Amino acid sequence: MTEDAINIGGVDLADPYTYGAGMPFDSFRKLRECAPVAWHPYKDGPGFFALTGYDEVYAVSRDSATWSSEATAVYFDVPGPDAIADQRGVMMLTMDPPRHTALRALVSKGFRPRQVAKLNERITEIARDVVDSVIERGECDFVSDVAGALPSYVIAELLGIPLEDGYRLYELTEIMNTGLIGGSHAIRAGAEMFRYSTELVARKRADPCDDIATSLLHAEVDGQRLTEREFHFLFTLLINAGGDTTRNLVAGGACALMDHPEERAKLEADPSLLPTAVEEMLRYVSPVNAFFRTATKDTELGGVPVKEGDRVAMFYPAANRDEAHFVDPERFDVTRKPNPHLAFGGGGSHFCLGANLARVEAAALVSEVLSRMKNMELAGPVERMPSTLINGIHSMPVRFTRRQP
Repeated sequence: MTEDAINIGGVDLADPYTYGAGMPFDSFRKLRECAPVAWHPYKDGPGFFALTGYDEVYAVSRDSATWSSEATAVYFDVPGPDAIADQRGVMMLTMDPPRHTALRALVSKGFRPRQVAKLNERITEIARDVVDSVIERGECDFVSDVAGALPSYVIAELLGIPLEDGYRLYELTEIMNTGLIGGSHAIRAGAEMFRYSTELVARKRADPCDDIATSLLHAEVDGQRLTEREFHFLFTLLINAGGDTTRNLVAGGACALMDHPEERAKLEADPSLLPTAVEEMLRYVSPVNAFFRTATKDTELGGVPVKEGDRVAMFYPAANRDEAHFVDPERFDVTRKPNPHLAFGGGGSHFCLGANLARVEAAALVSEVLSRMKNMELAGPVERMPSTLINGIHSMPVRFTRRQP
């Protein structure tokens, strides 16, 4: 057995409150230096291998034949066969090819670069409206009022639901992703999401529209339409992917710009740096903490033997600060090139479907914030989410120069 990750890093990477105190970058660095593939105990179960090196995360991401998303799902807890939350075989995130390939092809039609390009003007309008809603106040909670508003409104338009419903669903995903799965709040949030999805199925079947929800309900995979349960899990995934991760990217990116005023000044002086700045935010923030895979056969990673059935956790924030792949990785640099970050996954079959959309949304909102919310600074403590899944900020009060909308 390999070395114990907790002994090396000094923190429990399976405890959501570890991340509530801030991303454990020092622990990740120690693990990369001493054991980038380290055994990590977990509750009363067999534990898992913690992957903190870039090469290991990249290799697992690109080999779905050896590393299954479906065998034990992709989260810290392994769902039992009778568990309500068992998404294996019905949610893309917890599917393996060929079923995953067929379903992904269906859903991806709404997220192709050409389709996202059609949304550019509307996303810019929504970003302007979001900033308009706070600009006269001179203060706001940046997460809920700005970063969380835009992606929830955009995914609402894509799905063909009212904007206010999109915002409520985003609130539910935050509750569900705290990492405290099984808690009463998370269970109630999941139940509300399920009720909404069930009502949406009835509405879209009775009144089809030109949106992703209608397309999913009427499309076929392998000659069969999606069941209501399959649609529910897909709907939940789209709400999560469309809102939660982009919100955390923009919130974390704004926090980084406030922490590094010299980089913010560069970006304000030269807006053409926005594309590289967004890529650096993706690397530096890394909105997703970790996903799991399960070995389908005996293999090895970084010289460490891995047996069939062993689980590995890919820690993206750790991989994105690997000194072997990024010069001065702890530095936030809006001009960084090249920037082969793994924030959307390391490629392969599960590469993030919404990557193009997330980039467009982040660029639109960051541009509005920089040009109009002048002199923005923290107005209170930053409250982070205690989550093993999402690297997120729950609350970030800011103040800025008041302006007319």
